Amino acid sequence: MAKFLKTGKTKEELAVQAAQVSETVKSIITDIENNGDSAVRSYSEKFDKWSPDSFKLSREQIKEIISSVPEETINDIKFAQKQIRGFAEAQKSALRDIEVETLPGVFLGHRNIPVNSVGCYIPGGRYPMVASAHMSVLTAKVAGVKRVIACTPPINGEVPAATVAAMALAGADEIYLLGGVQAMAAMAIGTETIEAVDMLVGPGNAFVAEAKRQLFGRVGIDLLAGPTEVLVIADETSDAEIVATDLLGQAEHGPTSPAALITTSKALADETEVEIDRQLQTLETADVARAAWQEYGQIILVDSLEEAVVEADKLAYEHVEILTENPRYFLESMTNYGALFLGPETNVAYGDKVIGTNHTLPTKGAARYTGGLWVGKFLKTCTYQEIRTEEASAMIGEYAERLCHLENFAGHREQALLRVRRYKKESVPQ
Repeated sequence: MAKFLKTGKTKEELAVQAAQVSETVKSIITDIENNGDSAVRSYSEKFDKWSPDSFKLSREQIKEIISSVPEETINDIKFAQKQIRGFAEAQKSALRDIEVETLPGVFLGHRNIPVNSVGCYIPGGRYPMVASAHMSVLTAKVAGVKRVIACTPPINGEVPAATVAAMALAGADEIYLLGGVQAMAAMAIGTETIEAVDMLVGPGNAFVAEAKRQLFGRVGIDLLAGPTEVLVIADETSDAEIVATDLLGQAEHGPTSPAALITTSKALADETEVEIDRQLQTLETADVARAAWQEYGQIILVDSLEEAVVEADKLAYEHVEILTENPRYFLESMTNYGALFLGPETNVAYGDKVIGTNHTLPTKGAARYTGGLWVGKFLKTCTYQEIRTEEASAMIGEYAERLCHLENFAGHREQALLRVRRYKKESVPQ
């Protein structure tokens, strides 16, 4: 029986916060829908103190910004992008168009067609998410998206040079220094100066995530990425230092970022709490990580690894680290997670920044029904059919007319009967 040694905020408390965010986002989207660029500029001034002549960077500006970035940083970005591109290309190679002859003369198929235009959001603020440029812009380009635009906010009135460099190197066709809900709405709705896109992708804070939710339907989205989540599953073979480090390493994302430990060892659970307190004394981002751990942290003690799988699948967290004697047991047994990190030699930070898998992953239980952002998210699998003989059309038509009649669809039935009358060798009773 699982025992909750530590719990975070209740669902009721979280619902109140979500409602407040929703109302704020709704009013901003409505304003931008009605007033276009002037509303976008107003919110940029209000939230980011940023009002340039043009939010879009020119090619000359981009070139100048890239030249200001240290060579080592450029090389690091290129290394990360090489890994991410390589894995995305391998994933795309697993997808193929098909055409099969299901009956004599009847051909069915599908094509994987890239979305025409995508808007990528790259978060800024306290943490300029340089890696999000690789994960979104680059992956969309590997998929074959023709027009990829990218938005990122200024940081304290300054251009985030490394982020802009990553966007450009990833292949962005247009780059805008614009953040928050106003960026999401401008990309989805379109303004006098920003042409609307067909799809929005990328992580962001609670307001950005809510904007994606409200804009979904008007445009496609990758997924609803809320506050980042981390779950560590550990047994007695693990140690408290690595568990605490990896929990706090994700808790620092924001004060609402859930971090959880599921363990079969009461001793490890107790030692982890002590170790977390110790590390918070020196961690540079302790103000954020402490709030996240206190308000959203969980420790769950289980009797067995089988029970650990059950509890982990209930949580359906974004990142799941496995620090047990046999990590691959969880790869074979778990069904609900955004990404797995198997063994102490890897960790979430590798996946977030450089190793090659995509870091935009499902949160808030969405791992129960979707995976994360990948090259396939930018592809529409569209079917087609072709009947190449009159005999096949008549044969299918006879089945179709009876099934349409069963459902009282007279117009559908007539479509089928027309082909039967034309193509069947002998006449058909009316």
